[in-house]
Amino acid sequence: MLIYIRFNNFYSFLNEAELSFSMGKKPSKSAYDVNVTTTQDELRLNKVIAVLGANGSGKTQLLKSLSFLVWFISRSTQNLEHNEDIPFSPFVTNKDDISEFEIGFAVLNEFNVYQEYRYELTLLSQKVKREALYKKTSSSFSYVFERLYQDGKMSYKHRGFLKPSLADDIGANSSLISYGSLLDNPIAMQMVDFLKGFDSNVTSNGRVTSAHGHLTDIAELLSKDEYLKKQAEEMLCQFDTGISEIRFKNILAVYNDQSKEEVLIPVGVHLHGDSEFEMLFFEESNGTQSALVLLGSLLVVLGEGGVAVIDEMDNDLHPHLLPIIIDLFKSEETNPHNAQLIFSCHTPEVFNILNKHQLYLVEKYDQESETWRLDEVDGVRSDENLYAKYMAGAFEAVPNV
Repeated sequence: MLIYIRFNNFYSFLNEAELSFSMGKKPSKSAYDVNVTTTQDELRLNKVIAVLGANGSGKTQLLKSLSFLVWFISRSTQNLEHNEDIPFSPFVTNKDDISEFEIGFAVLNEFNVYQEYRYELTLLSQKVKREALYKKTSSSFSYVFERLYQDGKMSYKHRGFLKPSLADDIGANSSLISYGSLLDNPIAMQMVDFLKGFDSNVTSNGRVTSAHGHLTDIAELLSKDEYLKKQAEEMLCQFDTGISEIRFKNILAVYNDQSKEEVLIPVGVHLHGDSEFEMLFFEESNGTQSALVLLGSLLVVLGEGGVAVIDEMDNDLHPHLLPIIIDLFKSEETNPHNAQLIFSCHTPEVFNILNKHQLYLVEKYDQESETWRLDEVDGVRSDENLYAKYMAGAFEAVPNV
């Protein structure tokens, strides 16, 4: 499970920013809370976090930090040539300085108990300056490995990780964990398996805006998993999309370069009186397409455990659907593995759904983004009408219009 991520000098965030799933001090109880027993501690974590702020405030960049770090740790060796730049941007006036990242998480071990880890990373655009993985073994953390570049040389130490002769082969722009997973190192493989449970609609280029490109992926997924398909059908019926069943059809896709390919796409079945008719999902409304793509991501994370990172989750969706989607993470019945959700949106009604320790606000001052959690604001009580106060501008992070 994800505990927190901290970073600085990343896109519009110059100074340190943090997203934490920890509950904080004396939080009010919520159905979106979970107690996690680790080898050393009892953690109280959120299962859901919402991020709100005006357009251009930095919400996407905040979520992008998590997507970037997941990609770098698990895929950088496979995706980057040795001389390629690392695909991220420091703050625009601070491009020659380092960017720092830290992520805390807990992974189930072989005894089905959560083991807590901390990963630290310091980057320049072309290379890693420092990378380290720590494991909590008592009241403190001890290193699994530490890799440091200084004066053109790499120093490396480890406890049960890669031998130095193997670590020497890693590219300066890649993660040692991603490299170790290719060599079947057990610790690296455990880390990468955990990160495979992250699903996001945010890439280095920002939010993936079109549902069209994902419909074929969703068709492949649902056509192979009848239980998942039934869940998606039930949710689409609950969303009042007019769809009673999902079927699949092979069509011939013609691309801009005139190449052709047969692809599987979903088909919505609609009832009209005693008859039915089919519509390709490409012909459904943007809202219906977005709902299916979103469900495809969330239902997998809910079924297997993991973290869903969704930017602008309310995009193309009716506001009444947002509480239904968030509620999927509430109960053990729909969320048996305590999957987590972090999402951004423009729907202030989330202030009526979530508690103050589950709400992050983002604001931009002099082109620098800042973020804070609502329970960090002095004088904010859980029994207040948070929605009304936000709409009145008491918490900032609203458009100046």
